[in-house]
Amino acid sequence: MTQQQLADRVGIKFQQIQKYETGMNRVSASRLWDIARALDVPVSFFFEGLQDGAASDFVEGDIFADREALQLVRAYYAMPEAQRRQIFELARVLSAAA
Repeated sequence: MTQQQLADRVGIKFQQIQKYETGMNRVSASRLWDIARALDVPVSFFFEGLQDGAASDFVEGDIFADREALQLVRAYYAMPEAQRRQIFELARVLSAAA
């Protein structure tokens, strides 16, 4: 599902979905409920891996624990969709060559 499709189902603009994904804006409880319904998952899905109300410091294989990776993802989603597709294809080709 694209950001636009999710935004349409939730009744907001896709830019707001981008801000939620990148952490620029916080998600209210009611909006989280709407997003869970749109994705057909329980709200608890978004809290998997949390213990005692706090996320563990490191999760094996958690790429977003790396600050550089998180910045890269934020920059990626800040690009227009056409440019994101080109960057994705470039990364795919380069990773296959490595």
